[in-house]
Amino acid sequence: MLGLDVTSFNFGDIPITTTSLPEGGLGTFSPQFFNGAVSYAKVFSNSIYGGITLRVISESIADLGAVGVAFDAGVQYVTGPQSDPTKIKFGISLRNIGTPMKYGGDGLSFRGDAPEGDYQMSLEQRAQGYELPSLLNIGGAYDFKFGASGKKSHRLTVAANFTSHSFSQDQFGAGLEYSFRELIMIRGGYNYQGGLADSDTRVTALTGFSGGVTFEVPLKENGPTIGIDYSYRTSSPFDGSHALGIRLNL
Repeated sequence: MLGLDVTSFNFGDIPITTTSLPEGGLGTFSPQFFNGAVSYAKVFSNSIYGGITLRVISESIADLGAVGVAFDAGVQYVTGPQSDPTKIKFGISLRNIGTPMKYGGDGLSFRGDAPEGDYQMSLEQRAQGYELPSLLNIGGAYDFKFGASGKKSHRLTVAANFTSHSFSQDQFGAGLEYSFRELIMIRGGYNYQGGLADSDTRVTALTGFSGGVTFEVPLKENGPTIGIDYSYRTSSPFDGSHALGIRLNL
């Protein structure tokens, strides 16, 4: 399988201000954030799946920008009894393994005194480079299926995940998902990291709890479906994060 992913944010026009003109009046600038990726995935056997992604990151304002390149890679192992060969799932992935990013452009230039002579010239400050936030994810899931023999209408999936973040706390997550005939899915989870329970030591706005629901609407029997996904994550400050998505499964 080949995949293409493009994420682009436009933050609108922001007034240009300086220390001498804090109220603006010099025009506007528009920050840009772009993330483009090409992915390739392959089935190596009935149980082993793998994939790799090449990602390009670009961040810029009117006179300053940075570009970086990163790789993501992951492997999934699926197994189970002959009656349910996908009952157990285990996966590991690495994200954002790539080049350092460093800002450059006219925004780092300024007028200063020349080393020799009594005149001014354009000088450029050196920007400090920084590494991309690399992540290691290790996760697994186990399916419990219930219902009449030969047709299991109910599924309960237990999942757990560990994330090692190069610039933040390690995270431990667990969740449950209930499915009725793969048409309605209800899920909930909790993601913990050190200091999360205390607002004085918490390093993230997300407070751990999350939940969601999915509706799969079949367009015809054994054919395409339309998926409607909703999720919610608690946070402090703010009033939580809501996400709503629509999928077309061909």
